[in-house]
Amino acid sequence: MSFNDEFELLLRARYPLIYIPTPEEERVEAAIALSAKRLGDRAIYIWDFVEGYQGNPNDAGFGRRNPLQALEFIEKLPESAAAVFVLRDFHRFLEDISVARKLRNLARRLKSQPKNIAIVTPQVAIPADLTEVLTVLEFALPDASEIKAEVGRLIAATSQSLSEQVIDELVRSCQGLSLERIRRVLTRAIASSGEIQPEDVELVLEEKRQSIRQTQILEFYPTAEKISDIGGLDNLKDWLLRRGGAFTERARAYGLPHPRGLLLVGIQGTGKSLTAKAIAHHWHLPLLRLDVGRLFGGLVGESESRTRQMIQLAEALAPCILWIDEIDKAFSGLDSKGDAGTTSRVFGTFITWMAEKRSPVFVVATANNIQALPPEMLRKGRFDEIFFVGLPSQEERLAIFELHLSRLRPHNLKSYDLERLAYETPDFSGAEIEQTLIEAMHIGFSQNRDFTTDDILEAASQIIPLARTAQEQIQFLQDWAAAGKARMASRDSRLSSRIQRQFQ
Repeated sequence: MSFNDEFELLLRARYPLIYIPTPEEERVEAAIALSAKRLGDRAIYIWDFVEGYQGNPNDAGFGRRNPLQALEFIEKLPESAAAVFVLRDFHRFLEDISVARKLRNLARRLKSQPKNIAIVTPQVAIPADLTEVLTVLEFALPDASEIKAEVGRLIAATSQSLSEQVIDELVRSCQGLSLERIRRVLTRAIASSGEIQPEDVELVLEEKRQSIRQTQILEFYPTAEKISDIGGLDNLKDWLLRRGGAFTERARAYGLPHPRGLLLVGIQGTGKSLTAKAIAHHWHLPLLRLDVGRLFGGLVGESESRTRQMIQLAEALAPCILWIDEIDKAFSGLDSKGDAGTTSRVFGTFITWMAEKRSPVFVVATANNIQALPPEMLRKGRFDEIFFVGLPSQEERLAIFELHLSRLRPHNLKSYDLERLAYETPDFSGAEIEQTLIEAMHIGFSQNRDFTTDDILEAASQIIPLARTAQEQIQFLQDWAAAGKARMASRDSRLSSRIQRQFQ
């Protein structure tokens, strides 16, 4: 159901107080005006703190700098007069006891009158004593059809013509931005060159990065990593490659649903985060990184509001990759958190969205401690698959050494004994192998020469791998994976033979 359909239903049902959280003030007021016209041309009164009531010359300025007086004005109109009262930024006054009491009184009175109050505000901030009388109505960011109409209007204004492919690319790049931001960035392009050009997609993407940065919830993460940059993990790579075209219209026509997501569980430093970046690069999708800690705010209802904002933004940017690093730390110990249930509510909203979402948002979550994850997170339907990323086998360590050395010393790769390096570094993770090479480079650099295989082995002898310092935790993870709780990311894992024996 569209915003206008829902809003008109609430007007007809005589919901007295409607709370609309959106930063797009101009666009939502245009939508409200359209609904008011479709419902018998209802009168619209718009109020803000600085200007008071606007539009009607007889009431211009009434209630200026006086929110209580703005509410009293509603009572002065005849009971039979159908009207919608738009109160801008009124969330700032809801904590005032006189304003809150007046709203509750009006909520009773307006149930029998064709009048509705629409509070338009950039964020959700509802005091506990008003939760029963206020109805929150979401106002989504513009969809593809709205964006296409706006792009078409601006193109027509320049008297130019663009191919349908370029227009579609512009529309896709603009998804996730407010209409005002879209207008701003495209008029900037017109002011710069006199017309909209295919290269202006980069301007739009930069505006999108700026928009995401301002939310302080999601981070637009640049990616240059490729699937080929991951050493080993052949089963995981095959799984990803098979789903490379799953976001296309051809896949929809075939009957395939959008891929839901992937949970990567395993030991630190084994390439889980690298995999998330490589997926985005290989599938040519934007990568949004979510720091779950940023969802939590100090005000009542703020955390839930930020969670809804994050979901709305991710869906508006779809198709995209939503990367949640170390999700186990974010939602561990839900029952023991003394935050009046805020963490549980945020978690509930998030996993419900994961199970029910229809938008092409592919969630890639990583976790080091499977014991800390709530059981609901592991239930089928949240993710398409759960992969265990263990310590690399000798063959995989050889591939990792080869990847790093071909980047660091492409002209001198054959001088390194890769077989020996892989054999002499048991229990080393990919991150520890990389650190070993950095240490070896320091050794060579300090002696004014290039680093050698012996330098790498010397550096490796000085590093104590995590597999030894956190032996119990890693053993638990390996036993958990061996019990068939997750799919193996590596084809040639040290656990593969145990698993094959277990399921023969």
